[in-house]
Amino acid sequence: MKKRTPKNIFRQGAIPASFIGESIQKHSSKTEIGAHSIFLGQVRADEVDGKKVEAIEYTTYEEMALQKMHEIRESVFEKYPITCMHVYHSLGTVPTGEICLFVFTSSGHRRAATDACNELVEWIKAELPIWGKELLEGESYQWKVNN
Repeated sequence: MKKRTPKNIFRQGAIPASFIGESIQKHSSKTEIGAHSIFLGQVRADEVDGKKVEAIEYTTYEEMALQKMHEIRESVFEKYPITCMHVYHSLGTVPTGEICLFVFTSSGHRRAATDACNELVEWIKAELPIWGKELLEGESYQWKVNN
């Protein structure tokens, strides 16, 4: 099995659409790929106690999160016949309507790319030590709980 090194998944602020498009375009030369599956997490303008969420401020214990992400990454590569996996998560403040999570898997066939992407998103949400402080109208906040 190919030994992979831990990758930095964190980006400051929102993940721009141009970055997402460029990431996809870079794979056009990899002609063994027949399918890509992409998940984009966007900050919602939820309502909390009558106040709208205006942004989420993401923080993490980076060393722990990157080690855990490496373990998750290795598990997904062992389980699915995928050729590529890219994960990017925002740190800092991301306004509503902006992208905060970009997960991208590629494989020779659709099923592996889709299943790997879905499982990867579930693991990220359940196991990575990333915290989101929902910034509400009127300068109040609450800590986000993943459902």
